[in-house]
Amino acid sequence: MVIVILHFNLFYKSINHKLSNQLKFCYVCLTVLSLSLSLSLSLSLMYFVAGLSGQYPLVQNVTVTEGGTANMTCQVEYNDNTSLQWSNPAQQTLFFGDKKALRDNRIELVRASWSELTISISDVTLSDEGMYTCSLFTMPVRTAKAYLTVLGVPEKPEIDGLRKPALEGDHITLTCITQGSKPAADLRWFRNEKEVKGAKEVNASGRTFTVRSSLQLHVDRNDDGVAYTCRVDHVALAQTPQQATEVLEVHYAPRVEIVHSLAVPQEGQYLKLECVSKGNPSPDPVMWTKDGGELPDLERMIVEGRELTFTSLNKTDNGTYRCEASNHLGTSSAEYVLYVYDVPTTLPPSTTPPPHPTPPDPTDTHGSDPTVTGNRDPNALGQHGTDHALIGGVVAVVVFVTLCLIIVLGRYLARHKGTYLTNEAKGADDAPDADTAIINAEGNHAHAEEKKEYFI
Repeated sequence: MVIVILHFNLFYKSINHKLSNQLKFCYVCLTVLSLSLSLSLSLSLMYFVAGLSGQYPLVQNVTVTEGGTANMTCQVEYNDNTSLQWSNPAQQTLFFGDKKALRDNRIELVRASWSELTISISDVTLSDEGMYTCSLFTMPVRTAKAYLTVLGVPEKPEIDGLRKPALEGDHITLTCITQGSKPAADLRWFRNEKEVKGAKEVNASGRTFTVRSSLQLHVDRNDDGVAYTCRVDHVALAQTPQQATEVLEVHYAPRVEIVHSLAVPQEGQYLKLECVSKGNPSPDPVMWTKDGGELPDLERMIVEGRELTFTSLNKTDNGTYRCEASNHLGTSSAEYVLYVYDVPTTLPPSTTPPPHPTPPDPTDTHGSDPTVTGNRDPNALGQHGTDHALIGGVVAVVVFVTLCLIIVLGRYLARHKGTYLTNEAKGADDAPDADTAIINAEGNHAHAEEKKEYFI
């Protein structure tokens, strides 16, 4: 502006002596108008630059859980004493500067200045969600919008469909339900802390969602005492996850097995048989029998609960022992065949190393036969040993009788051969007596050849 005025003065002086008064007046008017336009343009440019640098309100989106407090802040970097205003999604003014416009005790002023207007909304509900507007009353009015998101907190889940007790073999469906989540929650199932997959279903209920998850179970005895947990995952539960747990109780018939303390029982040894039964409810006291009847009344045979004890074994203890257990769902039993072996004699240690065990053939189909597999029942071994001993005894007797017959037959043949030669000698005409005939027969080879006979 100063440069323009200086140029104008110089130009005016140069032409002042040449122009008439009317022309001078017109020229002055034009000059003043030009100066006014220049000044107006300069001011407009200044305000435009100021507006670009900070004459717009700045806001941020806010997320809060239901029941929490939301702080809404509007800031301006450059403000020439222009008021700021907050309004709700219904375009109702909440605060104009530091002046409260809407009667709502939940809405409070936090900070008000020419560069900032911050308000708080406490005990937020789902209906508070929406677009909030901050306005800067310049010419024209400038606005900025911030979205308030309210998270619906899911309720604690509940598990339905559990029957107590369940029976082995039942098919049951566990259902987990949670309500009030926004956005929809996620439900996860765990079986003793190991995650299992369920079927999820989501239904909208107003502003919130109801979520269900179902888990199909085929109950067996291994499920007895297992904890099934339904856990809710949601952005509003980052610090305190919600979950529900139910422990499954399963009733099942007992199963019985006999555990023995000796692999190869021998005479004089101590043997304990234990009847191990598993069932729910717990089976009644077990019952022991021998060979289908009652146990013999012996001092060295003791029954204590589930245990049968032999303090000193002998051959009379051989037999089939059976234990039986039952509850209201069924009865189960197990058998143990006892064969008492003789005490082995002590043999000198062998210098030959034992042969290496041959690995079992996986294609062998006789694995359950105790006479084929390496893990044989000791009682089965005793039975085969008795059969072999009996066969060996019979063979020995036959051989002995055969030898005796051969010896007797040989002696008989030898005796009858001598009698025959004597009778031949006595029947000869030229023999004075039998003794002479025998002697001559032995001495005279030619004569003996004539009288010699053979027996086959």
